[in-house]
Amino acid sequence: MSEGQFAGKAVIVTGGGTGIGQVTAREFARRGANVLVVGRTAERLAETAEGFPGIRPFAADITSPGAAEEIVAAALAEFGRVDVLVNNAGIVDPAALGEIKPGAYDAVVATNLLAPVYLVQAALPHLSAVINVTTAIGQRGWPMPGREFYAATKAALDSLTRSWAVQLAPRGIRVAAVAPGPVATDIYAREGMSAEQGKAQHQALQEMVPLRRLAEPEEVAHWIIQLASPGAAYLTGVVLPVDGGAVIA
Repeated sequence: MSEGQFAGKAVIVTGGGTGIGQVTAREFARRGANVLVVGRTAERLAETAEGFPGIRPFAADITSPGAAEEIVAAALAEFGRVDVLVNNAGIVDPAALGEIKPGAYDAVVATNLLAPVYLVQAALPHLSAVINVTTAIGQRGWPMPGREFYAATKAALDSLTRSWAVQLAPRGIRVAAVAPGPVATDIYAREGMSAEQGKAQHQALQEMVPLRRLAEPEEVAHWIIQLASPGAAYLTGVVLPVDGGAVIA
């Protein structure tokens, strides 16, 4: 993969303070792109940008009214263009069936589904590609109570990916998605789990994966870069599972 393949291009990556988003932003920068990395925590975004002159942090809550327009305007002010939008941000906020209160999932829908819609709308006049980060668990039944609504919002984003690919093709805009399986990140710690609970959760997830291990963030970022690259110019509408075989198990 050429290190200069995104030279002169500008990319927006949401959820870029940790995990897949952080690695993705850095990989785009390594390949010559200017990157606006978006997240809620300025300190984490600064860590993402450290050592990468092509990365500009932009702290924002993507669910706030007008946030999409502010993010796109910031990218245009910094780089003069927006070529690729990576909708990576997502939250889980688990609640099991029988315990769900009205409004419990408003933030999940706003983050995982509506924010990508508004970002695509705001960036539409400038884009050449949209890569949505969804989840492989949206393509199968999920045995762990409380996370199925997260999967449902990401499955909805898969559907939007296919529809947008058809609708935006006449404008020369490609739309695709990467659907990761279980990834080795600190997501469970951020949900308030202890180290022991997180380890147990990871072990349970490993048992669902035919390759019997979790993905590293770099393995998912690799395919985000691939789908966004000029070499994928004839690819659109695909939802690519990067899941160690979880959806076929």
